[in-house]
Amino acid sequence: MKASDLFVRALEAEGVEYIFGIPGEENLDLLESLRESPIQLILTRHEQAAGFMAATYGRLTGKVGVCLSTLGPGATNLVTPAAYAQLGAMPILIITGQKPIKTSKQGKFQVIDIVDMMRPITKYTSQVVSGDRIPSVIREAFRVAQEERPGAVHIELPEDIAAETTSAKLLEASLVRRPIAEYKAISRAVDMIEQATSPIILIGAGANRKLTSKMLREFVDKTRIPFVSTQMGKGVLDERDDLFIGNTALSDGDFVHQALSKADLIINVGHDVVEKPPFFMKHGGTKVIHVNFETATVDPVYFPQLEVTGDIANSIWQIKEKIARQSHWEFSFFKQVHKAYTEHRGESEDDDRFPILPERFVKDIRKAMPADGIVTLDNGVYKIWFARNYPAAQPNTLLLDNALASMGAGLPSAMAAKMVYPEKPVIAVCGDGGFMMNSQELETAVRLNLHIVVIILRDNAYGMIKWKQANMQFGDYGLDYGNPEFVKYAESYGAKGWRIESTQALIEQVEHCLEEEGVHLIDVAVDYSLNDKTLNHTIRELSEKL
Repeated sequence: MKASDLFVRALEAEGVEYIFGIPGEENLDLLESLRESPIQLILTRHEQAAGFMAATYGRLTGKVGVCLSTLGPGATNLVTPAAYAQLGAMPILIITGQKPIKTSKQGKFQVIDIVDMMRPITKYTSQVVSGDRIPSVIREAFRVAQEERPGAVHIELPEDIAAETTSAKLLEASLVRRPIAEYKAISRAVDMIEQATSPIILIGAGANRKLTSKMLREFVDKTRIPFVSTQMGKGVLDERDDLFIGNTALSDGDFVHQALSKADLIINVGHDVVEKPPFFMKHGGTKVIHVNFETATVDPVYFPQLEVTGDIANSIWQIKEKIARQSHWEFSFFKQVHKAYTEHRGESEDDDRFPILPERFVKDIRKAMPADGIVTLDNGVYKIWFARNYPAAQPNTLLLDNALASMGAGLPSAMAAKMVYPEKPVIAVCGDGGFMMNSQELETAVRLNLHIVVIILRDNAYGMIKWKQANMQFGDYGLDYGNPEFVKYAESYGAKGWRIESTQALIEQVEHCLEEEGVHLIDVAVDYSLNDKTLNHTIRELSEKL
């Protein structure tokens, strides 16, 4: 059997549905092997978009997303998606080509050491040096990519190895069960929670995987302990619940941080060090229980008193089975925090000014989307508003990146989400800066006949950096740019373009685009002028009065 045929069969055995990417001449044997495979090649217009799509596929399914490039510049274009998946805990396999390794026909043309380049940003990277090694290399890559904590792996398949003959057989995947927490740790956690006066649950990125949502729901229903979420922990529990206190979108100074500071015990579920710490521990201060797949990474502001290490869902289930709701628990301050947070939020959510305020925009998108609808975000200051103000009702229905926080991922993520869940409405929200970094993928979306809505928040500048610039009291400099005429730009790719001329028109247009098949782009002018005042001053001043 040709080695490239074996490579494809190994991918099929792992359950691969799609390969996202752009082949080159070094991939042609592999491409020919894919021609007769049930695996679908999704040809993109840039390798970075292919990597973002593969990572989002992995994030949503828990299976390994696969992307492909040639050597040299194609491989370097996958560095950002590799880091995106690695920091965001998304299982992804990156396959790159290479010149022949047994003989040289072109010297060093386009040749760089891709394996070493990928080493710092992946869990596993390997060059296939023999067709006989393909089954074990692929099986190991998939095992490592999916193992907690999930992440990126890389395989380089040289041109001559892909073309050689091999008699190697596929390997069966081993059955792996995640370890569960030790019973003494569970008992100690129950004791600490029952003895606390004002415990609170903090839901982090690691909780947005496996069966954690179901078990946490049962735990909260039994105990009625309030909860908060980090940006990448949104939606694990329904944030429309009265027990939801808020999201830690800001690093500090928000209403939610007042609740965390008054808690005497934080049950930290799925903490991930890639996210900014939403609270700062002090010696003799609030106690913390670390519930996670892995042990805690201790630093000057995070040193939990108890670690419950093992499958998170099982740990929460064990604690739930043993715990009893306590009459001395006191949550009145948390309710006061939630009331102040929602009252302040409501003041700007109903503002009709145009260009639209981000708070009003978030409210209208929430109103237009059903509970299971998926919103994917690119990276910009609107991400803070969505994290803070958008009540996610189900896991992985608000896809944002608070790990690498790369621009350019919003549109590709929406495309992958629609492929995974064709029955669900999908909206990509992008700043004009982030959208233009992978805007060419509109053609890919049209070619794939996807029904997605892309909303561009246009401020003709890098708004997130402007916000920081203003906060540091620096002058307005170096962050403004021009934009294409977005409606015509969309239409040139075969998509449908729309422009919003008033705030009141937004929700009607979004609802229309969600109903009508096709790729839709909506151009919305946004007003970020109040960001500095609201996020850096008003919220801090109001929360400090509690």
